[in-house]
Amino acid sequence: MSWRYRANATLEGLTGYTLRRRAVRAPKPPPPPPLELQRLPGDEVRPPADPAHDRLLRAPVFLLSSVRSGSTLLRVMLNSHSQVHSPIETHFRRMTVGLSTEPVRQAVELLGHTHSDLEHLVWDRLLHRELSRSGKQVLVEKTPSNVFAWRRISTCWPDARFVFLLRHPMSIVQSWHEADPEKRPMEEAVPRTLSYMTYLQEARTQLAGLTVRYENVVADPEAELRRVCAFLGIPWEPAMLNYGDQDHGAFVKGIGDWREKIRAGRVVAGRPLPAPDEVPDELRDVCRQWGYESA
Repeated sequence: MSWRYRANATLEGLTGYTLRRRAVRAPKPPPPPPLELQRLPGDEVRPPADPAHDRLLRAPVFLLSSVRSGSTLLRVMLNSHSQVHSPIETHFRRMTVGLSTEPVRQAVELLGHTHSDLEHLVWDRLLHRELSRSGKQVLVEKTPSNVFAWRRISTCWPDARFVFLLRHPMSIVQSWHEADPEKRPMEEAVPRTLSYMTYLQEARTQLAGLTVRYENVVADPEAELRRVCAFLGIPWEPAMLNYGDQDHGAFVKGIGDWREKIRAGRVVAGRPLPAPDEVPDELRDVCRQWGYESA
């Protein structure tokens, strides 16, 4: 007779209760996400299968930059050109497509589309609508987070053109912190902004395009804008320097007093470049890659 049996028999005699091992049930697996949130199986990011019909937008331009690099200034300057439409940050790459029933999912697959194909169609239609309504010929989109998706953007629009906007890395860090010192402490500023710079540098090494420096735009805007116009194949227009005279659309929340500065044409103001001893070790590689090592 085992000790467990004797102990249980004694307990039952004294209390009327017995001890039994409770079966341990395996935890239930979490329910699958709703069907409209599930990607189609075998989803693949690929170029347009039929470019003539899959894309309305021709040779779009993407201004790739880190945050706090002066992309809004360059946007409104370009948007002041009679042939260039540069809208507010559209964040188009965050737009996705939900397929909520099996029949629609089957239909999409039978039509030969992947989930990413459908998203590309939506992105293209959105940006094409913006360009068409403007009455202009060239679209320039400048959402900074596009640097994280440069591969997909270049796959979606194989004829896309790219402008890379650089600024001294430490100036980016300082500007990001100063925009909201309480919510953006300096100890977070370097890693948060460095991620943008890292992907921007990666894009520069893999994509053909034009590199523009914020410091040069501030110091000699006409010369830099002439370079951009030549790259885009459009004539230079002096009106680009009078960007404050035009309406450049709504501004996203958090833009601060840029709206009034732009209206007044007072955005072109820079800060002295950081001294070498102000640059933390984490930024030294990107400073060297961008030619700011000796600044």
